Amino acid sequence: MLKILGTNLKEVRLRLNISQQVAADRSGISLKAVRNIEGGLNASTESLVKYCRTLRKTDWLMSLAPPELDPNIFDQASPEKKRLRARRLQREVRHG
Repeated sequence: MLKILGTNLKEVRLRLNISQQVAADRSGISLKAVRNIEGGLNASTESLVKYCRTLRKTDWLMSLAPPELDPNIFDQASPEKKRLRARRLQREVRHG
């Protein structure tokens, strides 16, 4: 399934006459992510959505979504999220 999806997205990109690097830049994802998607390898859902949006193939994503989902959801830019990290536990200092 991923291989077929990747092949189809590659064909779309080539019909648009853009390189993988340009597609990556326009999508806001790495070149490696584009290569993974087109090669049918593991890629994040977020990268796939961004890539499909760049190639104007959000209709493919909507065909997988539940019918009550707003069809414009994939056309919206993702809000930047601040990265959260767990804090290190401080070791209890014993005075003695």
